Amino acid sequence: MQSNSNHTEVSSGGFVISKSDPTLVALMARFNRGGKLEWCIPKGHLEQNETSEQAAIREVFEETGLEAQIIQHLGEVNYLFIQDGSKISKTVHVYLMQQTGGELSFDKDPHKEASELEWVRVSELLARLSHGNEKRIAKLAIELIEARS
Repeated sequence: MQSNSNHTEVSSGGFVISKSDPTLVALMARFNRGGKLEWCIPKGHLEQNETSEQAAIREVFEETGLEAQIIQHLGEVNYLFIQDGSKISKTVHVYLMQQTGGELSFDKDPHKEASELEWVRVSELLARLSHGNEKRIAKLAIELIEARS
């Protein structure tokens, strides 16, 4: 039986700059709820008593194997979707992050969400990202990354 309830979800993640090449950013691909492969930033739900910053660092590590620190909060992405008859309002806190260790790997992902991991050139970010809302916030990330190099 389907319900018509509304829920909110909060996630956190970010654009992680490679420590060996500041023109590269880590992206992941995962299958969406409809079974389509989508390229996106690593992100996930906040756990109990976790700040959005802590969640971003943890989720990046779990989904990509990268250790990272936050450089700057880029903003939020908001969208709605329907799941099992419920309307879900989702907010994703997005950060610009710097890799401090680790290497791209699926090994730390407890939910096995990532299907592919790749270092993507900053110049190719907008073409690679699947979602318009992530592309919009990526424009700010690109400006900040280019200003740093």
